[in-house]
Amino acid sequence: MSLFRVDQSLTSNSYYAATAQRDLHFPQLEGRVECDVAIVGAGLAGLSAAIELADRGFSVVLLEARSVGYGGSGRNGGQALASLACEQSVIESELGRDDARTVWNMTLEAIGLIHERCRRFGIDCEWRSGYLSLAEGARKGRKLAAWHEAMQRDYGFEATAISPKDLPQWIASPRFHSGLHDPLSGHMHPLKYCFGLARAAVSLGVRIFENSTVTSLTPGASTRVATEKGVVAARHVLLAGNVYLQRVAPRLEKRIMPVGTYVVASEPLEPDLAKSLIPSQSAVCDTNFALDYFRTTSDDRMLYGGRVSYSTRTPANLAESMQARMARTFPQLAGTRVEYAWGGFVDISMNRAPDFGRLSSLGAGPAYANVYYLQGFSGHGLALTGLAGKVVAEAIAGNAQRLDIFARIRHRDFPGGPMLRMPALVLGMAYYRLKDLL
Repeated sequence: MSLFRVDQSLTSNSYYAATAQRDLHFPQLEGRVECDVAIVGAGLAGLSAAIELADRGFSVVLLEARSVGYGGSGRNGGQALASLACEQSVIESELGRDDARTVWNMTLEAIGLIHERCRRFGIDCEWRSGYLSLAEGARKGRKLAAWHEAMQRDYGFEATAISPKDLPQWIASPRFHSGLHDPLSGHMHPLKYCFGLARAAVSLGVRIFENSTVTSLTPGASTRVATEKGVVAARHVLLAGNVYLQRVAPRLEKRIMPVGTYVVASEPLEPDLAKSLIPSQSAVCDTNFALDYFRTTSDDRMLYGGRVSYSTRTPANLAESMQARMARTFPQLAGTRVEYAWGGFVDISMNRAPDFGRLSSLGAGPAYANVYYLQGFSGHGLALTGLAGKVVAEAIAGNAQRLDIFARIRHRDFPGGPMLRMPALVLGMAYYRLKDLL
């Protein structure tokens, strides 16, 4: 029994799928194969780990239930940010200031890793640098300024503060009061990047199997990973399926919740209009808890995301409601037609911190010491997944120092059990939406 069902309408009208050439087709697993490492999930985390492991001389088999990049890796907002979804204070309270600084520096490393892989493997993912964090109203502006001051002081965070007077030079919108510009973060076409990583992995000898849903995991010195028509015997296993990894590892399922996130892309705009909306061509997010995020694309569309569902139900009239949100931010686009509307599910943890480790540390027993997992990216996974894949590869190769830092972050199960935890989350989010309005 699955925790949730994927609304297929969320995959059928994606701008990314329409503009990324899919020349990758992999067979379904049949029969028995052996390898050093079996990876479950051919998204950005699984592909990154596969590349890092292959570089270290491991033989790798990657199992994907649907197709490469099917989940959040290929349908997100395209914003690659040097940060975590949670505040640094959460990490400090768990790890102390020194290790919290190590984690922060790893998020900066994650951005560099994207550039490194694009250069090495010739991936054109339409990267654009720059990220604007914008506050609505003076109170939220003061809060953002205080956060910036603390991050400069404690972490050396380099960003440009934008005053109300200067904000019109950065964005042509009446919604916002002030903001920050981060030159390191940026945005890209995530599905093109995902396909590029898949090609890179194959070039290094990784074997990828699509339409190969994992049905069971049997631990041991050689762990058995079974699918409907085949089985992989591996010395190590990495579970990188996030919310799509259902019923394979129930201990992981309790620690994350699927959240639907929705994005639209406008029809092509006049180039001058597109340039005027966000002159720096940066990615943009507001600072609300239930936030909006948007950017212009290389073909002069406005790509706008923001409406989310904590019940896994797709909102009614998705394209129309998202167009209204877009026009609220940019009245200039009130008559602009939405050409694509799609969505997907991201995994959130209770504290919004990443959840990386080994199944054996969650009470599964010593037999699972060679089974690793990566989840809990909480909407900040486009960059962090790459770093996560590198960190888990280091651990499998014998140096678990960086993975163990993340594994020390404590995570709670979502309360309420399978039947009640989604309604509880819906009620909780109603509270935070009300706070956003204040």
